[in-house]
Amino acid sequence: MATYTIKKYEQNDCNTWNEFIAQAKNATFLFHRNFMEYHQDRFEDFSLLVFEDEKLKAVLPANIKENFVYSHQGLTYGGLVYKEETKQASVIEIFHDILFFLNENNIEKLHIKTLPSIYHLKPSDEILYSLFLAEAKLIRRDSLSVIDLLQENKISKIRKRGIQKAVLNQLIIKEENDFELFWNEVLVPNLKTKHDAKPVHSIEEMNSLKALFPLNIHQFNVYSEDKIVAGTTIFETETVAHCQYISKNEKQENLGSLDFLFQYLIKERFTEKRFFDFGISNENQGKNLNEGLSYWKESFGASTIIHDFYEVETSNYNKLNGIFV
Repeated sequence: MATYTIKKYEQNDCNTWNEFIAQAKNATFLFHRNFMEYHQDRFEDFSLLVFEDEKLKAVLPANIKENFVYSHQGLTYGGLVYKEETKQASVIEIFHDILFFLNENNIEKLHIKTLPSIYHLKPSDEILYSLFLAEAKLIRRDSLSVIDLLQENKISKIRKRGIQKAVLNQLIIKEENDFELFWNEVLVPNLKTKHDAKPVHSIEEMNSLKALFPLNIHQFNVYSEDKIVAGTTIFETETVAHCQYISKNEKQENLGSLDFLFQYLIKERFTEKRFFDFGISNENQGKNLNEGLSYWKESFGASTIIHDFYEVETSNYNKLNGIFV
């Protein structure tokens, strides 16, 4: 077995970390330190770097809360990040040493929020096999509504009618560089009314992230007679266009605004991507499905990709011993 050295992330590791993320086969811009640290005041970082003979082999974006480590509560997805040349056996050994390191540091459990397969640049399920060997428990499962853009996808008649209605209403789609109008006029009021909640990101945070990642973060608004009626915020990775926020002005009559917007995004704006990800329609830690929301996404041709969350006892590092034959 190889000998790995595990160390906690420090600020002087920033360039090394970011260079590794840029070369990994299962990472997105969300794992870049500039993205991870926009909410550093809310999470105590416990990210790990894994070295073999002073060469960085893997990283784990993570935070700590009490005596549990999470990968990462402030990110949509997470998991162990490694390069294309990293073999299955090496991932098992690395995961063994991470669990041992955490156990030695009195961390009781590790929570792993996996990276859905659509975000992989190359097949990257080595960590899932390692979790199985370590007898990790599946504690949550979300369903993503995803369109494979390389295949023909049929849109339902009701969506087509909505698009026609939007055309008749002379709606206009604009890609914007700021988020104030969508946040203040549409998103925040809707979340307050429907869920008594706020967006995860503030306007200031979104504008800051947009400045840091201008090629990855996009805002699309729909207008009727110069008044905003709907919009969506898109996080773009190398393989996926992901809807971070979707909302329309509930006070307006049904103008077909979202049907019109998403027809444009899917058929024109992001046709070069491999997948279009509407995100989840789940509530209650994945145990409930918003059927109406799920149906709306499926009526564009979307179907389900699973996003899993695991919990593993750090003492289970010993279950990864003696498995190679």
